[in-house]
Amino acid sequence: MHFAELVLIGVGLSMDAFAVSICKGLSVRRLKVRHALLAGLYFGGFQFLMPVIGWLLGYRFEAMIQSVDHWIAFVLLGLIGANMIKESFGEEDELSDDFGFRTMLLLAVATSIDALAVGVTFAFLEVRILPAASLIGATTFALSAAGIYIGHVFGARYKAKAERLGGGILILIGLKILLEHLGIIHF
Repeated sequence: MHFAELVLIGVGLSMDAFAVSICKGLSVRRLKVRHALLAGLYFGGFQFLMPVIGWLLGYRFEAMIQSVDHWIAFVLLGLIGANMIKESFGEEDELSDDFGFRTMLLLAVATSIDALAVGVTFAFLEVRILPAASLIGATTFALSAAGIYIGHVFGARYKAKAERLGGGILILIGLKILLEHLGIIHF
């Protein structure tokens, strides 16, 4: 997998965390650097950890499903992307200015489940997991920290667009993986 593809996956996966960060920034009356750092650490940390866990699971079962791995990657990325796009048209979540451990842990887990599935896909594609997960985590850290400020300044007008963009990116990458393995396109 090329570096540019990993960057796009990192951006796509970080869109949920970015959108939640925008909402968190919108809810804060008095913004502090601590808010941005907490969002970045929780969301970026879990976006690093979940692909590693998924990769370990996928690596364990790779031999059993290697002949259909490209279909699994296509389906997982397509479903994740479609779900992100669907959620972008849903109701707005209730805003909370709570940055406590329990709240942030639940949000970090909820926004990184997609990364677990991508980690499984990475095992099938023989991606070097630590550099890939580090890039995803760093991208999510930066976008989540920025999302706090963006939400505080601009409000929630970009939340849905960010989720749609992230979903579209994941669907396109899944399609590219499938078409490459089927020999239809070559990169």
